[in-house]
Amino acid sequence: MAYDHQTLFIEASRKAIVWKAKICPMSATQRKKILVMFGGRSPEHDVSIITGLQALSAFDPTLFEAIPLYVAPDGAWLTGEALRHRNSYMLDNVTRGALTEVVLDLSCPRQPQLITRRTSFFGRTKTIPFDVAFLAFHGAIGEDGAVQGLFETAHVPYTGARVLASSAFMDKAATKRVLAGLDVPVLPFWEIRRPTEGTLITPDELRKLLPDVSFPCCIKPAHMGSSIGVSMVKSYEEVSDVLTASIFRYDDTALLEPFVDNLVEYNVAVCRRGGRVITSAIECPKRTNALLDFKTKYVGGNGTKAGTKTDGSKTPGCASEGMLSLTRTINPELPAETEANIRRWATMVFDSVACAGAPRLDFLCNGATGQVWFNEANTIPGSFGYFLWEASRENPMLFSELLEHLVQEALMHHAAWPIYADPTPQDARLLPRR
Repeated sequence: MAYDHQTLFIEASRKAIVWKAKICPMSATQRKKILVMFGGRSPEHDVSIITGLQALSAFDPTLFEAIPLYVAPDGAWLTGEALRHRNSYMLDNVTRGALTEVVLDLSCPRQPQLITRRTSFFGRTKTIPFDVAFLAFHGAIGEDGAVQGLFETAHVPYTGARVLASSAFMDKAATKRVLAGLDVPVLPFWEIRRPTEGTLITPDELRKLLPDVSFPCCIKPAHMGSSIGVSMVKSYEEVSDVLTASIFRYDDTALLEPFVDNLVEYNVAVCRRGGRVITSAIECPKRTNALLDFKTKYVGGNGTKAGTKTDGSKTPGCASEGMLSLTRTINPELPAETEANIRRWATMVFDSVACAGAPRLDFLCNGATGQVWFNEANTIPGSFGYFLWEASRENPMLFSELLEHLVQEALMHHAAWPIYADPTPQDARLLPRR
């Protein structure tokens, strides 16, 4: 088996969480301090703010103390009460001046903590302890393994996919290569890399680079989500235009795939709970165009907020504006075989890199033929896909329950990989210990 070490890790993790739950169960007398991190240096910065604010308001206050930590576009880590309110964004100079800038303590203290930056030469630093870093980032430098690696280095419990899954699933071409040996259907693809100088690749150069392409095609950035930069192209000239005007401004690699006729999308979330992989409700995003672009995905729709019924009443565990106001069909009528395949393939993708968290896995379908292909994995989906879990027929979870599960899983992974004062095994020590 290709991932025996991952399988062993999962088993060790399962035992660790059972042990941890026995000695330190979550209770009202021992609230966990949860550092909810959002924003970041990503084109998906604004969407991440919405997801972070949703999480801040949805944590059960009897079990958790949620602390906001906003990563500004310039990379500064900021915390403060104003960050809980949507009308504070984007930060003006007055609001930012009232916040506290912090850094992560990398010395692996017994209790994870932030350290405030000095405001003057003689100023004193303070520490802000927390228990778990709850990641609500979307896109690069947050969802791609970079921040995950930082927390691994600092030995801090954090939610969601580990470094391997985060980095592999952020790269759409790498994802396809990981799945190459599995029985998961994916579309064929071509990679186009940004030139070492400039962003222009001429149509003639593209003809030589991609001689066997048949149009129309779908072109997209290889390392971005949320439908940013996705276009349908019908010629090499259009490919050249899209690369120069859009994709190569934000990404160094583009992915070209055959365009799916009669396109229908199906999305399903996956997580590991109670020792087994489970799936959520399936959603079918509605569209008015051939492709679902970013603004349609996050701003369009019929004006009804996810988590709000048409009569204005709230659904259980509601956090307003899930994926903002995207119009969708939850639990669409599907042939039994198609639904079973989507759930089976989603589970296989999740297990392929021993994933954690509650990623949303997206599929493309030709509505006329019924043929389905896996498209991409979103390790931190917008709104954490809470509405998919609330609508699940077999594995329902309210938003607050989903957040608690992610925190418990973070503690499980942390317990499975302890840090020792001297990590070098006795047989590998080449230098004397004093």
